[in-house]
Amino acid sequence: MSTDTKSEDDLREQITNFLRRNFPQIQMHGGSAAIQEIDRETGNVTIQLGGACSGCGISPMTIQAIKTRMTKEIPEIETVHASTGMGGNEGMSGGADGMSPSFPGETRGGDVEDDEGPEAPF
Repeated sequence: MSTDTKSEDDLREQITNFLRRNFPQIQMHGGSAAIQEIDRETGNVTIQLGGACSGCGISPMTIQAIKTRMTKEIPEIETVHASTGMGGNEGMSGGADGMSPSFPGETRGGDVEDDEGPEAPF
């Protein structure tokens, strides 16, 4: 985690700008992304996808892309927890709980940080 002393408001703004810049398709398709919680001590962020994202077939790919890109672009973020609130994506926090989805090109077992997985199809 970075030793930078940004305030929580600065970090919240950085996350909001990240979501707007990287995922305008969420809004264009009737979805929404909201920051639920930021823990600066641990570097954990919780994002809730809503609107048309709930029940959308590609929301697991969108969640994976958010998790991968956000931790790369924002050094203060260690872990991103994201869900649609529909129950099926709740285990997609990236943990070793066996509930994370499998994507083509993804390697199980070792941590391969260079593999971002597939691009969302929009």
